[in-house]
Amino acid sequence: MSTRNISINIIWTLIVLLVMDMYIYFAVRKSIQDHKWKLVFNAVYLGTVVLGYIGFFYLYSYFTYKPLHVALAPNLSIGFFFSIMIVKIVMIFFFLFEDIFRFIELMVATFKNIISSKKVKISGPGRRSFVRNTGLIVAAIPFSSMLYGITKGKYDFRVNKVKLSFKNLPKAFEGFKIVQISDIHSGSFDSREAIIKGIELVNSQGADLVLFTGDLVNNDSREILPFLEDFKELSAPYGIYSVLGNHDYGDYKQWGSPAEKEQNMELLYQFQERMGFKLLNNENAMISKEGETIGIFGVENWGKPPFPQRGDLDKALAGGEEVGFKILMSHDPTHWNKKVIDHPVHFDLTLSGHTHGMQFGVEIPGFSWSPIEYIYPQWAGLYKKKNQLLYVNRGFGFLGFPGRVGIWPEITLIELTSKTQKNV
Repeated sequence: MSTRNISINIIWTLIVLLVMDMYIYFAVRKSIQDHKWKLVFNAVYLGTVVLGYIGFFYLYSYFTYKPLHVALAPNLSIGFFFSIMIVKIVMIFFFLFEDIFRFIELMVATFKNIISSKKVKISGPGRRSFVRNTGLIVAAIPFSSMLYGITKGKYDFRVNKVKLSFKNLPKAFEGFKIVQISDIHSGSFDSREAIIKGIELVNSQGADLVLFTGDLVNNDSREILPFLEDFKELSAPYGIYSVLGNHDYGDYKQWGSPAEKEQNMELLYQFQERMGFKLLNNENAMISKEGETIGIFGVENWGKPPFPQRGDLDKALAGGEEVGFKILMSHDPTHWNKKVIDHPVHFDLTLSGHTHGMQFGVEIPGFSWSPIEYIYPQWAGLYKKKNQLLYVNRGFGFLGFPGRVGIWPEITLIELTSKTQKNV
C-alpha cells in the first residue's frame, strides 16, 4: 500500500472516529451538565479519547521493527484503542436504538397534533437514563475483559492435551508425544520473562517431538533476536521441526529493494537453524524408533488469496510416499480443506495454526465461538474429514490486537495411540 493511500485511510478513519466521539458526547452531555462531577467527566472523556487516538496512530506503525524495550507502550496503547472502541460501539448501538424510538415517538406525536383540533407545542422526548446506564454496564463487560487480555491474557499460556487414535500407527510409536506450537509472532512481544515461562512450559511436557507450524515473526527476521537464545532452550529427543507461515516472507513490509527482502529471508533461515529448528520447505523428514518409521512432511504457506500459495504437497512427498504413517505441517488450515483431503496420498494428521482463534471468543465445555469461524470453518481444535484429522493450534503469540480474550495462547500436547477411541 502506497504512502498516499495510507494517509487517505488515516484521514477517513479519523473522521469516523471523531463523528463517533461527538455523537457519544452529545448523547450523554445533557445528563451530566448540571452534575457536580461534570468537569471530572469531561476530563476523563477527553483523556480516553486522546489515549485512543494515540493507540490508533501506533496501530499504523505496528509492523515497523522495534526493539523489545520500547514495545510495551505501543502494545498497551493499541490494546486500549481496541478496548475503548468496543465501549463506543456498544454505546452507539444503544443510543441509535433509542434514537430510532425517539424519532418514532416524535412522528406519532406530530401526526396526532396535526389531526387534533387542539394544537400543542411538540418537543422531542428526552433520552432515558435507563438506556444510558444499561449501555455503560453492558459495555463495561467486554472493556474489562479486554483490559485483562492486553495485560495478562496474552501470556496466559494453556496446555491443551489431545490423545489421538490411529489404526495404522507403528507399535514403536505407541504413546509418542508431540508438542505443537504455532504463530509465535515474536515482533509483537513486550516481555521476555513471559516468553521464557512459555518455553519452560513447553519443555515441561516431556514431548518426544516439537513441531512449529509457522509465523515466527511479523515481518522482519530481526524480531526474533531478543528471544533467539530462549527458543534455543526448546528440546525434544526426536528434534524440532518447523514450516513457514504467511508472515515469515516479509510480504507486509515495504523494503528498500528486492535484495533487502531476500536478505531478510536468508536471515530467517539462519535464525531457525541457530535455534535448532529444522525447517521443512516442501520437504520431509523420517522419524525412526525401534526399527519403525513415521514421516513428518512440511509445506510452505498455502492459503486463500491474498495469502501466498507456495505449498507443494507433491514436492514435500518426494522420497517419503511409502511411509505408512504421515503427519503434515501446513500453516493455514485452508490448505487442508482445499488440497490435502482430496490428495491421492493419505495424510493421517495435519497440524495448522494461522487463525489465532482471532484471539477473541468464548470457549466453555460444550460450546465454542469466535468471529473467525465465519472466515475459517476450521479455526481451533480438532477436526475430521474422510478419515483424516486436522488440529488447528490457537497460537503462541498475538498479532494486531495485542492481547487475548477467551482464546488463550496455546501449547498443544498430542499423544499418539493405536488403541480404539473416538477422536472427534
